[in-house]
Amino acid sequence: MTTATTNIRLNLTPHDAPAPVAHPWLITIAVMLGTFMEVLDTSVANVALPHIAGNLSASIDESTWVLTSYLVSNAIVLPATGWLSRYFGRKRFLLTCLGIFTLASLACGSATNLQMLILARIIQGIGGGALQPIAQSILMESFPYEKRGRAMAAYALGIIFAPVIGPTIGGWITDNYSWRWIFYINIPVGVLAVFMVNTFIHDPPHIKHAARNAIDFYGLGLLALWVGTFQIILDKGQEADWFGSTSIVVASLVTVAAFIAFILRELFTQHPLVDFRVFKNRNFLIGTTLIFVVGIVLYSSTALLPLFLQNLMGYTALQSGLAVSPRGVGSLVAILIVGRIIGKIDSRYIISFALALLAYSCYLLGKLDLDVASSDVIWPIAISGLALPSIFVPLTTATNATMPTAQLGNSAGIYNLMRNLGGSVGIAMVTTLLSRNAQRAQVTLAAHITPYDFAARQKYELLQHSFAHGTNAVAAGAHARAVMYQELLQQSSLMAFISNFNLLAVLCLCCIPLVFLFQKGSAPVAHKK
Repeated sequence: MTTATTNIRLNLTPHDAPAPVAHPWLITIAVMLGTFMEVLDTSVANVALPHIAGNLSASIDESTWVLTSYLVSNAIVLPATGWLSRYFGRKRFLLTCLGIFTLASLACGSATNLQMLILARIIQGIGGGALQPIAQSILMESFPYEKRGRAMAAYALGIIFAPVIGPTIGGWITDNYSWRWIFYINIPVGVLAVFMVNTFIHDPPHIKHAARNAIDFYGLGLLALWVGTFQIILDKGQEADWFGSTSIVVASLVTVAAFIAFILRELFTQHPLVDFRVFKNRNFLIGTTLIFVVGIVLYSSTALLPLFLQNLMGYTALQSGLAVSPRGVGSLVAILIVGRIIGKIDSRYIISFALALLAYSCYLLGKLDLDVASSDVIWPIAISGLALPSIFVPLTTATNATMPTAQLGNSAGIYNLMRNLGGSVGIAMVTTLLSRNAQRAQVTLAAHITPYDFAARQKYELLQHSFAHGTNAVAAGAHARAVMYQELLQQSSLMAFISNFNLLAVLCLCCIPLVFLFQKGSAPVAHKK
């Protein structure tokens, strides 16, 4: 074995990580209860928005703040998790977050007006923001390196599977009970999570003996400002016509200025809230770039598919949720497989193959038309379900492979923030492109619907003839034009969906070269003698 390989192996197996007191899988269940519950809440409320708006006498636009307020507060806490864990103690901080999240869920379900619900969602997001990175860092420390793949497979179960089944669960609960129960179901899970964390989780020495530095109030304020305004821009940009709106321009300037000030503050303050030195680690830099793009594809496709099925295929909310469920089945299969092979095959090959598989699923979705059978939709969705955990599990492991144990909390917060920001950017991107491309396609198609186009004229005459029975020629012609216009809108929307799916396929393929920039030693195969 070469000296270089020996050095890599020493870096990959930190000696300051103590053996966990409890069995690692009990620790996994304890931390994943909260994580699954928190990630589920990012998507479970989506399908319930019309019911929430009607029950609380609000418009649909106003009700979207139920989603936005949660995402903003959630994103603010994510990068500060490492510092907060060191300051308060990780176990104490985790218990506090679980308590806040559970009580806020009770407040959400009991809300009597929209303002109360939004405030409760903000508090819920604050409590839930730290659950993902804390779970990730605890799992990375609780398992030896050769078994971290299995730990990340369990983590992927919450991160990937929860958003997939969220709309289905939300639709079923809302249709059969009340939208309030999508929040009430968090309460027993939260109580169980608090009990298990208090029983099985213990702070490692590097947390117990960490210095309790003073709170960086300036850094925290700048973080809240740029993340909050950036999320609002993404959520309201399309509705406000992006930079055609003065409010969006002002918010963008505030975001850029606050972000630059935040970076400078954290680089030069003695005790930073977020330690950007982790970006000197090449694996971490590559990994966060890739997870940002994976977040775009994951959340974009999750947002596009229900719209496609409901708006173009005529599915109900529950039917569209069930149609997307094969992704969850594919994810479960992939998690079981990847957790076993990650210690035997170079992670870079697994990630590259999975990215190609995800690109293929997007390509298949980009070939759909309005006459497809349900099986034509199910197979691409199932393939994407196989691909996503196969990307996420080895990518998370490789990203943190050369990270010192004491930095895992800090790196996990940034890593999860990048995934969530990727999701926000992706949803805003595909929503905008869906609207703009549909308008562009509509103009292009309309140019061919003229009395001089043989196909258009023939279509019009057939429709007019079919409507002529029992009415006059003028009314029959009006009906024919209305039907043709409706078909024009459907075809325009279909072209926009196809364009978006093809774009996501290209994004996946563009990521493959980046995968091979990971240090070779970050792959588990490098540990073999």
